[in-house]
Amino acid sequence: MLSTMQRRVVQVAPKNYVKCFSSSSVAGEKYDVVVVGGGPGGYVAAIKAAQLGLKTACVESRGSLGGTCLNVGCIPSKALLHSTHLLEHAQKDFAHHGITVSGIQYDLKKMMDNKNKVVKGLTGGIEMLFKKNKVTYIKGFGKLAGPNSVSVDLTAGGSQTVEAKNIILAVGSEVSPLPTAVVDNAGKRIVDSTGALDLTEVPKKLVVVGGGVIGLEMGSVWRRLGSEVTVVEFLDTITPGMDKEITQSFLKILKKQGFNFMLNTKVTGTKVEGNGVKLTVEPSAGGAATQLDADVVLVSTGRRPFTKNIGLEALGIETDKIGRIKVDHHFQTKVPSIFAIGDAIDGPMLAHKAEEEGIACVENIAGFAGHVNYDAIPGVIYTHPEVASVGQTEEQLIKAGIKYTKGTFPFQANSRARATLDADGLVKVLADKETDKILGMHIIGSNAGEMIAEGVLAMEYGASSEDIARTCHAHPTLSEALKEACMATYDKPIHF
Repeated sequence: MLSTMQRRVVQVAPKNYVKCFSSSSVAGEKYDVVVVGGGPGGYVAAIKAAQLGLKTACVESRGSLGGTCLNVGCIPSKALLHSTHLLEHAQKDFAHHGITVSGIQYDLKKMMDNKNKVVKGLTGGIEMLFKKNKVTYIKGFGKLAGPNSVSVDLTAGGSQTVEAKNIILAVGSEVSPLPTAVVDNAGKRIVDSTGALDLTEVPKKLVVVGGGVIGLEMGSVWRRLGSEVTVVEFLDTITPGMDKEITQSFLKILKKQGFNFMLNTKVTGTKVEGNGVKLTVEPSAGGAATQLDADVVLVSTGRRPFTKNIGLEALGIETDKIGRIKVDHHFQTKVPSIFAIGDAIDGPMLAHKAEEEGIACVENIAGFAGHVNYDAIPGVIYTHPEVASVGQTEEQLIKAGIKYTKGTFPFQANSRARATLDADGLVKVLADKETDKILGMHIIGSNAGEMIAEGVLAMEYGASSEDIARTCHAHPTLSEALKEACMATYDKPIHF
């Protein structure tokens, strides 16, 4: 792992890149770096470029910075998840703690107002960071006009061509359409995640199409507010790609909370009728069709890169079959001056992955040794309990023929979890059988999203499970479960 100073000394620049500190320049260029897209990858890349002394501009069409994540994704959903968790906690758990509260009610409009206030404050904060770091913010839709130019249709009207030595495409992603359930957020009957964040009344029946992260998080919000939630999933499991043992525990917990699941099922048709929607579903492998009624249908079947009509084809920049821009390990396309990061390229569509790529890409452009360790990118589902993971699953290790040891520890045996009456879930650690190096960590439990950082740090520095097991953890804390799971990979835990 290189220190900041070492990264500045080691010059590992992309092949044929246009180095910003070079004395040579292309005639008429104004900026060293222009970033197209102001989401987590784009705005972070722009700020980092400016911090490295590069004259930088960022083009964003939304009208506010932060991308999908901050405006209609990660942040507003977490605000609603927190508000509704507090409501359910008061309704179901206060009495167990000796707290009696009668007539608990909620105000949906105030919840939505709070969500919007949080978003507005954070987007405004990024604009302040742009001003602080002298990043030029250009509002409009940008597309490539050449190897060193971006054409912008300005939000205020008119157009502008921005010249740059280097261009970073941080254009993000969009909801993948489902032909059998066409989204109409304005109609508030068949919606995507954006529409689900702005419903003005609680649906009695909510059908979620897709059992992934977004569907389960938004399903949790509306279930807590009183909706009967049914999840229709094409596969035989929810959260595909997750460690199977964790998935099984997660599914059991969600069912206990009141979720209904129709696995191995596909939606073959939807029809809006009056104040509701009629869905036609059938087994994924084919079979007899059945009908479902819903007040609202949430389509959460994934996302795809937003890479159409941005000028890639004219410059010969290649994409794969789903539209992801092809780049090398320096995030460089076939055009040496054009780079791409985030949801627009291969890898998990995660805000923090895009941020890491944004920083590394800019460091590479500036001539430093920027890199991203994709083995140490965590993923979190912000339901309650939360689910978090980093590294490989047990199924991936088996498929790769890697010999491993496994340690698990349930939160039922953790004193802090028992004291707070919040003991669902477990910690699972996978380590190399020969070296004891941690290969994967998976957590389902309260605050799993915070706890996984210890696993990420351990993997980033190549730590062993014994390294964590022999590290003193404060008592009583939830993190002790992680310590004991690590102990279980090579010995026995103390408390289970």
